Amino acid sequence: MLAPTHPMQLALGLIVWSIWFIALYGGLSVGCAISPPAPELGSFNWLNLLLGVFTAVVLAWLLRQMVLCWRQTKTKDTDGPRRRFIAGVSASAYAVAAISTIFIGLPVMGLPPCL
Repeated sequence: MLAPTHPMQLALGLIVWSIWFIALYGGLSVGCAISPPAPELGSFNWLNLLLGVFTAVVLAWLLRQMVLCWRQTKTKDTDGPRRRFIAGVSASAYAVAAISTIFIGLPVMGLPPCL
């Protein structure tokens, strides 16, 4: 686990989001190719459930990291403003990644796949 003030935190949220995005649509494509759910089920099927759980786990992790980084901006550490700046920008990047996850994840879970 990286410290909230580690410079890698600046990009980690968007890296995780991009991996999630690729895995989400890759999993959707593979699921539709191997065993497509019945169209009568609509959006309530095994594939949407699996993608929904995956999205919820990633979203929870992104929000947790955002809160940890944001809390670090409120502390008074000895290194001063540089570390608080990294933590603040990282919290913002995690927030953008979380909002993007919600924005893309909700339609995937609400619409029937494989049509």
